[in-house]
Amino acid sequence: MKSPFLRVLVTAVVFAAALTISSFAMPAEDDTNVKSSYILGPNDQITVHALDAEEISDKPYRISAAGDVTFPMIGKIKAAGLTVEELESVLVNALQEFIRQPKVSVVVSEFRSQPVSVIGAVTNPGVLQLQGNKTVVEILSMVGGVRNDAGSSIKITRKREWGLLPLPDAKLDVSGQFSTAEIKLKDVLGARSPEQNILIRPNDVISVSRNEIVYVLGAVKRAGGFPMAERDTLSVLQALSLAEGLDRTASPKNAKILRMTPGATKRSELPVNLEQIFSGKAEDVPLQQDDILFVPDSKEKRAILRTLEALASLGTTAGAGIIISGAR
Repeated sequence: MKSPFLRVLVTAVVFAAALTISSFAMPAEDDTNVKSSYILGPNDQITVHALDAEEISDKPYRISAAGDVTFPMIGKIKAAGLTVEELESVLVNALQEFIRQPKVSVVVSEFRSQPVSVIGAVTNPGVLQLQGNKTVVEILSMVGGVRNDAGSSIKITRKREWGLLPLPDAKLDVSGQFSTAEIKLKDVLGARSPEQNILIRPNDVISVSRNEIVYVLGAVKRAGGFPMAERDTLSVLQALSLAEGLDRTASPKNAKILRMTPGATKRSELPVNLEQIFSGKAEDVPLQQDDILFVPDSKEKRAILRTLEALASLGTTAGAGIIISGAR
């Protein structure tokens, strides 16, 4: 009868051999997609595991700018443009001259050839390396998602070599070398338009817009900046609604829009008569990004209000006939 020690030793050897064989025959499930879909390119670094081929095994190899890798025994192999699985097959065929039934496994140790730039209102903007097939939503997840100040659209720019972007409004830029298109952020994140959650290609640029903001200042109940969100435009009346309306001392006919125009050093002033807009005698005015709607105080109204407050503090009704709204 074999000793307990011998049985343990035999079991350990068998188990180790099984692990070695499985490492070549069955790649990790997480790597399967990368092996079948990732296209190798210049500057990628790979590691080759080859049984009975110590000369090339377990050493890092950098794919050259020309797309080649030079291996001991085998020589130069064109790796760029191949998937990991395809390169494994090429190496197996090349090693058959030296080894009977070679077993080869290739692992991408550094992804360098498929950069994707993600900029704009995202948590961690920067350059990612594609590893297998990734959609817009997956790429946004990889950079930590979008920020609170993200706008309503995502712009994607793609090199023409990958074809026109598969989106309805895709078009070529003036150089003809890139196609561009925009998608609605909430439609993609909310799965309202899954067809817009397209696969991303190497060298794509994904730009998440910032929320466009208009400002309402002066004699309003809640002054501040208000995001345009998914609205294409925001009108004066809509902005005033967000600011919860006019203050009691406002001078609506003397309001103005302060707008910065390209190339100007200061904002231009556009007069706005809110009284006429309220009464329908004038059309509502659309606001642009970074516009400031300023509603001034009426000195007469403020003086009347102070008078009424003073009289009220004295416990008199002497100002009962005064109407604040009559002041301009």
